[in-house]
Amino acid sequence: MGRHSLPDQYGAGGSDPRPRARRRTVAVATALVLTIAGGTAVAVQSGLLSFGSSCQDDPVRLKLAASPDIAPALRQAAKQAREDDLTSDGRCVAVSVSARDPYKVADALATGEKADIQVWVPDSDVWVQRVSADSGATQVTLAGTVASTPVGVAMVPAAAKSLGWPKRTYSWMELAGASLQDDALRLGAADPARSATGLLALTQVGAAAAKIKGGDTQAAAMMKTLAQRTSDSDTQVLDTLPRDSSGTEQGNPRRNQALILSEQAAFAYNSSAGGAGSLDMFYPKDGSPRLDYPYTLVDQTRLSTDEKRAAIRFTSYLRQPEQRRMLEKYGFRTSADDVSQALVSKAGGSSPQPYAQPAARPADEIALQEALGTWTITVQSARITTVVDASASMSEPVGDTGQTRMDVTKASLLQALATFTPEDEIGLWDFSTKLDGDKDYRVRVPTERLGDRAGEGTQRDLLSAAFSALAPVPNGATGLYDTTLAAYQAATSSYDKGKFNALVILTDGVNQDPGSISRSDLVERLEQLTNPERPVPLIMIAVGPDADREEAEQIAKATGGSGHEVSDPSQIHSVILQAIVAAGARGNQG
Repeated sequence: MGRHSLPDQYGAGGSDPRPRARRRTVAVATALVLTIAGGTAVAVQSGLLSFGSSCQDDPVRLKLAASPDIAPALRQAAKQAREDDLTSDGRCVAVSVSARDPYKVADALATGEKADIQVWVPDSDVWVQRVSADSGATQVTLAGTVASTPVGVAMVPAAAKSLGWPKRTYSWMELAGASLQDDALRLGAADPARSATGLLALTQVGAAAAKIKGGDTQAAAMMKTLAQRTSDSDTQVLDTLPRDSSGTEQGNPRRNQALILSEQAAFAYNSSAGGAGSLDMFYPKDGSPRLDYPYTLVDQTRLSTDEKRAAIRFTSYLRQPEQRRMLEKYGFRTSADDVSQALVSKAGGSSPQPYAQPAARPADEIALQEALGTWTITVQSARITTVVDASASMSEPVGDTGQTRMDVTKASLLQALATFTPEDEIGLWDFSTKLDGDKDYRVRVPTERLGDRAGEGTQRDLLSAAFSALAPVPNGATGLYDTTLAAYQAATSSYDKGKFNALVILTDGVNQDPGSISRSDLVERLEQLTNPERPVPLIMIAVGPDADREEAEQIAKATGGSGHEVSDPSQIHSVILQAIVAAGARGNQG
């Protein structure tokens, strides 16, 4: 702020008939000026006060990427902040808001390349976790949350009435089951690989399925059915609803009567003049997960001090009562305890639906990865050959569990096997040194469809028995390199275009066969065998303290795959699913 001077007539040289009164007035005025000036300095330093339009001359500019559902609200808040001359350290805060799909931003940040934004507000912490889990990704720093909205199942009134809405309440499994039992109740969702709404709901179904007998089978069947009715985004899934109440639209097999949807999305749809009708909202009684809209700083070490302080200042501005009311007008919740009845009603909720109960406990990263991995291999049938280290070191104990590395590995593989469907093709090799004549490997079970007959049972039965029978070879060493090459040659030569193809190798040590191919030659041969048009990613998992993660990564990356390290073999199941998701995502991008 520039320095201001008093006008001449109030300055020195003027006559005053009451000099004492004038001196007292000047003294009081001076004290007031000093007091106001001191308070003003504090206000300016805290960014609460600005002076006209002067701060607009040199604003702190921030680029904010937001999930498309909350972008309009944040854009309005940014506009209001400019009109209010929101300042940070005396400089105006100028925020430009762009709508970007969270999965696309997450994919871009995962590359580690320089970001073109300073702030990111995805719809869920799911995306922040995904970026943070990648050691090579651009850093994202959580600075609070903006709003929230629960996830439930929205239905056209006729479908909701058939299920007893609003008086009857359902669990996630019951709602999913209803869509399986009734062909007229078609359930749609956004792709869980691209939508936090779909993924959070899927995780809830998976958690519920794990608690009931036969739940895994029912959940897999639901996923298969749901996969046929998924859309790329939450916006696109709304387009699958009937366009009007005519019999033609309601009976159209391409139209969905029910959608996995957020409360805010239902609110926006019901508020739209272009909507073909209202939606009724089911809030599952076993808990509605919530989108939490995390406010994150992107690549904080690259941000200037002014940018960091301005970004924090804007998130503080969003917490002010006026901005919270504005967010509620867009259908978002701003309090976990005080739920607006008007908001819920507009979204299609009604008592006794449990819309006010606390949100379902947030799923941890492992649960999310398992749900997404199960979805990936359920939706796109897999062809995977598993190659297991059978060297003597696999008899080493795992902590004080009383189990060996092989014991825990077998249990984890059996757990992973349960997530595959009859359409998936799974096989098993094991390896040591000189395991089959001069070969370091042997085929225990050829890679075939799990539902096919094999002897008196199925391929799944055969694999279960083979996994259970795995045992370390006494005095056997680790014949890793020759085995890897042979297994990859077999996997690429038997490539199935209609499936997700992969090779999984588990080893607890480094190559110990002096007569085998060298590592550099192995990597070169793998690169020659790799064909982007027929991708077969190698997923190499280094198990235990003696394995070499860097080697695993180098070998796997030659095929477009990934290397992983687990200290506890019980983590193998989750790592396999995580690697499948990552490999599947890379394949989709290609």
